[in-house]
Amino acid sequence: MRKPCLCLIATWAMSVMTMVQAQAQTQVQSTGNGTGQLTLVTEDYPPFNMQQHGSADISGIATDKVRQLMQRAGEKYSLRLLPWSRAYQMGQRDPDTCVFSTTRTAEREALFKWIGPLVKNNWVIFARADDTRHPKTLEELRTYTLGGYRNDAVAEYLASRSYKVDLASYDTDNPRKLLYRRFDFWATGELLGLSILKQQGLQQQIVPLFQFNQTEMYLACHPGMAQEKVDHFNQILKDMERDGSNAAIEKKYK
Repeated sequence: MRKPCLCLIATWAMSVMTMVQAQAQTQVQSTGNGTGQLTLVTEDYPPFNMQQHGSADISGIATDKVRQLMQRAGEKYSLRLLPWSRAYQMGQRDPDTCVFSTTRTAEREALFKWIGPLVKNNWVIFARADDTRHPKTLEELRTYTLGGYRNDAVAEYLASRSYKVDLASYDTDNPRKLLYRRFDFWATGELLGLSILKQQGLQQQIVPLFQFNQTEMYLACHPGMAQEKVDHFNQILKDMERDGSNAAIEKKYK
């Protein structure tokens, strides 16, 4: 009997290995992050998403809505609280990853698949209580420097309109920077700003001046997420709105 050619055996072995590798690659792509579950990331942005001092639990208006959404969808997920810049980048970069609460803007539209809205957010200008300047409109702030933080929609909005913005790594740094006169006024979300001032005991030293915008915040998912899943999540959120679940969550935080 003729012995099989060694070159044929080697070719067959290489073909099998190539098929196995291709199957493994397909499996990784189909599960995205390789765990078969969604990765949800957020920042400390009370009262929408926050971690109570001394607790590992993440809560808040938007967080509670997202948790109930995942429960109704039967979706496995992990939830992490991270610095905003890192969370925001993960939502764009990592498959099966969603970041919230993310302001939906025209500039960001193509960066994510959008589920929501989860909450509305008022944008407000804050000032030192002893500041004798009392601007009433955003246009009056053209000559001043405004405080914001990196990758935040408020700061992006102002910078895109040619306002001078001093960027911090965290919004919690901005009250002290305002008091130290590192910039003239602080631009941030109303409820977040008030919460930060309460935490830092600065309610009497820094006060809100005026609201200049209202936006909606979403669960923003990696652009590779299947549209069928996005549509399913959005339908569940509509059901939660209709049956009063969203209103009940919001009432808890008033």
